Parts: sequence; structure tokens; C-alpha cells
Amino acid sequence: MLEDEPRDDQAERKQDGLVYGRWCQLWLGHPDAYLPAWDPFESPPSCQPVSAKVLYRAVALAAALTLIALLVQQLITLLLAVVVMVIIALPLARTADIAQRHRVPRVFGALAGLLAVLGVIALLGYFIVPAFVDQVKQFANTLPHTIDRTERYIHGLTGVKKQTLSNEVTSFVQGYTHNPKKLIAPLESVGLSVVGIVALLVVIIITALYIAISPRPLTDGVLSIIPAERRDVGRRVMSRIARSWRGWLAAMAIDMLVLGGLLYLGMRIVGLPFALGFAVFSALLTVIPNYGSIISAVPPILLGLSISPGKAVLVLLVYLIVNQIEGNLILPLVMSRTVNLHPAVVAIGVLVMASLFGLIGVIISIPLISLAVILVEELWITPQENAYLPTIIGEAEPEAP
Repeated sequence: MLEDEPRDDQAERKQDGLVYGRWCQLWLGHPDAYLPAWDPFESPPSCQPVSAKVLYRAVALAAALTLIALLVQQLITLLLAVVVMVIIALPLARTADIAQRHRVPRVFGALAGLLAVLGVIALLGYFIVPAFVDQVKQFANTLPHTIDRTERYIHGLTGVKKQTLSNEVTSFVQGYTHNPKKLIAPLESVGLSVVGIVALLVVIIITALYIAISPRPLTDGVLSIIPAERRDVGRRVMSRIARSWRGWLAAMAIDMLVLGGLLYLGMRIVGLPFALGFAVFSALLTVIPNYGSIISAVPPILLGLSISPGKAVLVLLVYLIVNQIEGNLILPLVMSRTVNLHPAVVAIGVLVMASLFGLIGVIISIPLISLAVILVEELWITPQENAYLPTIIGEAEPEAP
């Protein structure tokens, strides 16, 4: 037993040395720290935990990141506009590519795609918006009675003191129905007015059209600032981002139509008033990942509760069934070409984007999160895996007899 103790201690010290060598190789760039020839019982001569050079680099990096953060804070509107431009330009570029393959100028293909999208939006607006606005106004007018009946039911069920919230809630809702300008208040919070919003939308659409017509100069310009040996990685990153953002757009469009239609049918079947208004409201909130479906379900459930507890249960079942269909059938089919994001990552990312960019950040949170994930995978994870793969393979090979 006494002879085995030094041997165990020696093995532990050797293992600690190899682990320390891996740390040096990864963080401090020591090229030979993990080689078997390195003696773990001696201090590595060129692997210093802290040096003046490393300290200066850390301070310079922190200062650069601080300056970048301050610059980004001042240019939030511009950065969001650029992201929206690229997102809009991607499907227009696809229609331009189709036109070019049929020997039609790209400009006509991009214009046809833009006119088709605007036509669909105008058609849906013509048939849905008037009825939606009318039902929203009717719901706002019946809101005091709905709240009063809900309060009475809760008071009779739980014994909680009845609260008089009808006036406050009614004034809040009617403040938006009678003054639609308040709906763009989140945009004004980032420095935009009504005229500025319209002008910005026009500029975004025109710029997206130009990007779709002639994307090559922009992509070549981005690749020109990347070192030649890394340009293949740059092309792969841009291709993945474009595929992910196009998939997200298609997923949102299909999800809105299918989810809105299913909710409308379900609420008509259970006999809930204002079914169209609630269905459109729920469809619009699908752009808010995870949280949109929860927020959109609250008003119809409260309305059903004011009618009867059974009605509220039926409305809740409709939302649960439709959301199960959406999560297990619709989204896996239409988002199969996008980045596979964990729900927890999406939930945290939505909160981060909301705090950084407000309402617009929430709407385009999935593209921004997928952008970050792709950059981390291509610029950090993949190079690290490729760097350690030969070492792992070499360690796994048996020694020659």
C-alpha cells in the first residue's frame, strides 16, 4: 500500500499537468502545452498565466467593446433598418433569380415579387381590416360589462373583494381605439415620428428592392474585407444567414394564416363573440416567439369567463389544441430549413432584444438570434472542433508494439 501511494500521486500530478497544458494551449496560445513530451512536473517556461502583453490586450479589447456598445446604442435605428432591409430583400432576390433563369431582367422579377406581396397585403386588408376594426370597437364598448361580470364571478368563487377595474381598463383600451397614433408609441421611443416612420418604410422598401436587383456588389464588398483564406467561411456564413431568414419569413407567413384560420373556426364553433377580431389579434402576435400565444389567449378567455365558466374552458381548449397543432405540425414543417433554436434560448433572446431594441427587436428577434448562433458556430465552435480533432484522433490510435 505504501508503494502504491507515490504511484497514484504521480498519476494525479501528470493528469493535472495535462489539464493545465490544455488550458494554456486554449487560452494563452502555447502550441506545445498539451504534447505528451511536456513534463508536467516542471513549470512550463513559455506558459505564463498573466503577462503584461495579455493584460494590455484585455484592456484594449474591453475598451473596444465599450466603444462599440456606445456606437451601437446611438445607431440602433440604423442597424434595425439594415436588418429589415436585408430580410425584405431576400424573398425579392429569390423572385429575381427565378426571373433571371427564364431570361427575364432581374428588375422585373423583383418588382413582380414586391407587387405580389403588396397585393396580398392589400387584399387581406380590404376583406379583414374593416371587420376587425368594427369588432375591436364593439369589444371595447362591451368591456365594462365583461369585466364587471368577470369580477362578480371571481368574487363569488373565491370570496376576494370585488375590484372596480372596468373604468381603468376601458379608458386604456379606448385610448388606443380612439387614438391609433398611440399604437406607434414604441417606434417613437427610438426617435421616430409618424412622418419619419412612413419615410423610413419607403426608404427600406426601395433599398431592399435595389439589394434584390443587384446583390453581388454588396456580397463581394463584404467578402473583400475578409482575408482570402477565410472567404469560403464568409460565403458559408452569408448563405446560412440568408437561408435561415428566408425560412423564418415563410414560416411566419404560413403560421399567421393557418393559426388565424384555425382559431377563427374554433371560436366560431364554441360560439365566442368577436371571433374574427381575436383570430387576427392572435395571428399578428405570432411574430412574438413564445410569449405571443400566451398574451393573445388572455382576452378571449376572459370574455368566455364573463359568459360562463364552461365557455372559458372551451376557449382555452381551442387555444391549447391550435397551439399544439402549430408547435408539433406547422412549425416543424415550415421551419425545417431554419436554425434549430432551443426554446430557452428563444425566450431569453426575446427578453434581451426587447431590452435592447424595443418592439422592433421583439418582432425580428428570431433573425437576430439565428444570426448570433450562426456566427458563434462558424467563427468559434467549428474552428475549435477542427483544431482539436487531429489531437483526439492521435490520442485514440494505439501505440505501435
